[in-house]
Amino acid sequence: MSEAERDAGNRRIKAVILLIVAVSPPLISLQFGPSPIELLGALGSGVVLGLIIVWYLGRLGEEFTGSSRRPGRRR
Repeated sequence: MSEAERDAGNRRIKAVILLIVAVSPPLISLQFGPSPIELLGALGSGVVLGLIIVWYLGRLGEEFTGSSRRPGRRR
């Protein structure tokens, strides 16, 4: 597998994780009959939480693989 294919696969995985996390709060809030503003708030908070999770998992993956792309970073 080439590096380009691996990067494309990683981007897809990140997009799916972000989509799942972003859509979950609005779907849960539908059980309680939210207003449109509350539904948008749930979606916004899901997107923010999803971005944080994707960022964290990316950093965690770099720790395990040791493939830091930042120059000058050593351990």
